[in-house]
Order: sequence, then structure tokens, then C-alpha cells
Amino acid sequence: MFHVYTEKSNTDFSRTHVGDFSDFEEAMDAAEKSIENKPELHYIVEETDGSFDSYGELLKQVVAKSN
Repeated sequence: MFHVYTEKSNTDFSRTHVGDFSDFEEAMDAAEKSIENKPELHYIVEETDGSFDSYGELLKQVVAKSN
């Protein structure tokens, strides 16, 4: 599963959830469209396989991030 977010200033507090996707290409298309014509935003795509750590937090890995 891929989770797509937009962010304004590299902080978790400004993250906006764009959507969840099962296909990487769909996730990337949504990520690129979400920041189109918005130079103040960048996107983050995280992947998860549904595993949790010992604290019950979902394990995520950033697979793509715009500059």
C-alpha cells in the first residue's frame, strides 16, 4: 500500500493526506498532480506492508519525495 501526502515546510504538522493506492504508478500520478502549479508544496510517497512495530505503530518507508 502506498500513502501519498503533500507538505508545505518539511514538518509533519503541515502534512495533508492525498490518498492511498495499491499501485505505485497511480500513487506517483496522484502525487505529481497534487503539487501541480503549487510551488510551495512537495509530495511524499510512503510504502507499507501492514506490519507494525512493538509500539503498535505502522511501519512505513519513504519511497519517493519531491524537492
